[in-house]
Amino acid sequence: MNITLGEMESRFADVIRENEGISSGELVKICAEKFGWKKSTTYTMLRRLCDKGICENKDGHVSALVSKDDIAAMKTDEIIRESFGGSLPRFLAAFAERKKLSESEIDEIQKMIDKFREE
Repeated sequence: MNITLGEMESRFADVIRENEGISSGELVKICAEKFGWKKSTTYTMLRRLCDKGICENKDGHVSALVSKDDIAAMKTDEIIRESFGGSLPRFLAAFAERKKLSESEIDEIQKMIDKFREE
């Protein structure tokens, strides 16, 4: 699954997740307050996210189908693929060169590596 979301699509998906099972009418009200959107804008955005498989609008109730963590993972995969030739080690090296990792961060990363080796 490879889904790309723009900033407003991502923020809209967050509203849906925060209000899981919300009626589409209530979603329109929230988006009018939060984003200044008209009803038609909310429904257009909702249709786009439903078409992408991010959420569903079933019987007038809207719910998320993809978690925020899954979306973040997909975005990271895209960055690694496009900017680092798909190489996770190159990505991590570039990241670590720019940000000094704390001892606890290094320990946490090492624990993840050890866990993956065991699997």
